[in-house]
Amino acid sequence: MNLRPYQSEAVAAVYEHLRTRDDNPCVVIPTGGGKTPVIATICRDAVGPWNGRVVILAHVKELLEQAADKLRHIAPDVPVGIYSAGLKRKDLGYAVTIAGIQSIYQRACDLGPVDLLIVDEAHLIPPDGEGMYRQFIADAKVVNPLARVIGLTATPFRMKSGPICEPGNILNHVCFEVGVRELIVQGFLSPLRTKAGLQKVSTDDLHVRAGEFVASEVEDLMDKDALVEGACAEIVEHTRPPHDRTATLIFSSGIRHGQHVVEVLKSKHGVECGFVSGDTPAGVRSGILDRFRSGALKYLCNVNVLTTGFDAPHIDCVALVRPTMSPGLYYQMVGRGFRLHPGKADCLVLDFGGNVLRHGPVDAIRITTDDRGEGEAPAKECPQCHALIAAGYQTCPQCGHQFPEPNKQKHEAQASTEGILSDQTTREEHHVSETTYHVHMKRNDPAAPLTMRVEYRVGFNHYFREWVCFDHTGYARTKAEAWWRARSVEPVPGGTEEAVELARAGALAPALHITVEKKAGEQFERVVAHRLGDKPPRLEGDEGLPERLPEPVGTTYGIPDDDIPF
Repeated sequence: MNLRPYQSEAVAAVYEHLRTRDDNPCVVIPTGGGKTPVIATICRDAVGPWNGRVVILAHVKELLEQAADKLRHIAPDVPVGIYSAGLKRKDLGYAVTIAGIQSIYQRACDLGPVDLLIVDEAHLIPPDGEGMYRQFIADAKVVNPLARVIGLTATPFRMKSGPICEPGNILNHVCFEVGVRELIVQGFLSPLRTKAGLQKVSTDDLHVRAGEFVASEVEDLMDKDALVEGACAEIVEHTRPPHDRTATLIFSSGIRHGQHVVEVLKSKHGVECGFVSGDTPAGVRSGILDRFRSGALKYLCNVNVLTTGFDAPHIDCVALVRPTMSPGLYYQMVGRGFRLHPGKADCLVLDFGGNVLRHGPVDAIRITTDDRGEGEAPAKECPQCHALIAAGYQTCPQCGHQFPEPNKQKHEAQASTEGILSDQTTREEHHVSETTYHVHMKRNDPAAPLTMRVEYRVGFNHYFREWVCFDHTGYARTKAEAWWRARSVEPVPGGTEEAVELARAGALAPALHITVEKKAGEQFERVVAHRLGDKPPRLEGDEGLPERLPEPVGTTYGIPDDDIPF
């Protein structure tokens, strides 16, 4: 098996870290990006050239089976044992042991000395206390104090405690990271698009416990007839012809709620939908999953069991019929649709729980320390077609809906800064009906250089702003000089106040059109191009210049200093 370029880079980064540092590295690769081949390659090299012993730790048997399968392909000569009650194996004495943490956490001494402890889904290692992972790692280091830990994860953070790699944690440094957007662009992950549910739910009355909504309250909220029937109708609408989707994975908020979804799909839409939960017997669950993977079952609803380790590449629709406060859970649910599959153009995410608005794009998830996640919502919804898109769009790329001026939306819950994928950029050209020039001084910072604020009026009452830095030095001043020369035959002003006086006296060519760029993840819209009229002739003396500026220096016209991009 040949590794993808970024997988080879990840392996090399791990080796470089182990050679040059004394602490423990972590590799970040998105769901569906292939962490298991990286693990298998490290095992092959550790056992072969270095004559070492390795333990691979995971929390679900699917991950154990994947690791064993990849090791057989990459290193068929490496002796591999499996220690997992779920797989009915308790092998000891092998060069590589693939172990379920629930089965092995009290058996580190039975394995004897090991050199590398590789943890899949490493974000599950608790930041403090004991826990199964911490207990096993501590005991393994008693047997071999030189043992090193290598973590792999798609989500290197926890909502309550932040990054998993810190000096005092078990994992200390992200040695390699590749993002969702990068792998989509390179063709290694499926593109995503997202729609919000027509019926909105408010989570304002839900309580939060241990960083997540209280499960019973969430189920009571979501398991209402109108919500379930509306969600099921939309799921069917978006997955049947002409939209036709191959495999739809539904995440419900509880067993009662999930069974309700299954019943409505069957009774009102004639759709068969499988259902699995933690209470589903192993044999029944295996049969349902096999039918889903084979394509015999198009719809599958689950409760908290198919978030990690479940591999069904043909999933091209993920329906989130539940809200979550956990950014990791949100990512893992959406990640079920990341994988590529023949004939799969993209994966549609149907969000009925406000999760994209709450957490932001899956490649740039917003982590907050507030239990309620209060603050500016990190995405916006098109009111016409319900697409969840980057806030920079003035026109919806899905249906063409024109959004009102951003400042007019501040009372709406969907004011936002990001889209389902963060690297979304839009450029739009606008006809300019009026241009005004103002002196600006940073509030509470009298030492800051003055700047000229140029305000372009477009439409009836919509403004875009540009700052020209005549009082700055270096590149900012050079850029201001070029800006002036493109518009005027007058000498370049020595400072901002002079520039504003000349501009108001008519020294500048009119701006006929401006091009405005907005990139998701950035706070500011930027004027990036202009279509100018003719330069005016030289001003005759100083007669046309005002003696005093008609506004005081430093006025901000109600614009907060934090909204100025420098």
